[in-house]
Amino acid sequence: MKNLIVLIHVCCLFWTCSKRSNPEIELPFYNSGVFTPEWIAKDDQAYDSIHTISTFSFQDQNGENVTNAKFDGKVYAANFFFSICPGVCPKMKNNLMKVQETFIEDDRVKILSHTVMPWVDSVARLKEYALLNDIDSNIWHLVTGSKQDIYSMARSSYFADEGFGKSVTSEEDFLHTENVVLIDQKRRIRGVYSGTLEVEINRMIEDIQLLLKEEE
Repeated sequence: MKNLIVLIHVCCLFWTCSKRSNPEIELPFYNSGVFTPEWIAKDDQAYDSIHTISTFSFQDQNGENVTNAKFDGKVYAANFFFSICPGVCPKMKNNLMKVQETFIEDDRVKILSHTVMPWVDSVARLKEYALLNDIDSNIWHLVTGSKQDIYSMARSSYFADEGFGKSVTSEEDFLHTENVVLIDQKRRIRGVYSGTLEVEINRMIEDIQLLLKEEE
């Protein structure tokens, strides 16, 4: 199954890169957990029904209420982590730090990291984690909330699930994914990347810059 996921990422990367050879082609949209890229023109009937991230309300590392409204008109990278994760999460954090460094002066770009262990990652714990890792709250929000709200958002909006490919996934199953999902100014998924690979995050930075140009 892991090989299948890698193959899908490689195919999507090849397809996206081939599309980029034409500068008039925009980034694709992703409408399901299969993460098949779709190029949908504005005059296409399907354009108005493109999948969007649902409304949400969480607390960040500063104890501030963070809602979808805060991200309206912004491009942001979303991922899922937990502060005591010993392997994958530190790699994702280190790679996402490059996004912070690249766009630290650009208020149009944000990072949204959801904890998948809210019973461990309190606001105070997230604050400590942010300070230890030089995370700037002006661009990067670490959020916590109820497990039900976070897991529901993860699965229904971001299609994030360690149970990729399973026919049945229990709501109680622990959720953890290496994916970083790129969301555009209208809360639509425009890219999916392996957060543990620096080359993938470099590709995402290029895609963020493309989305910003679309608005210019």
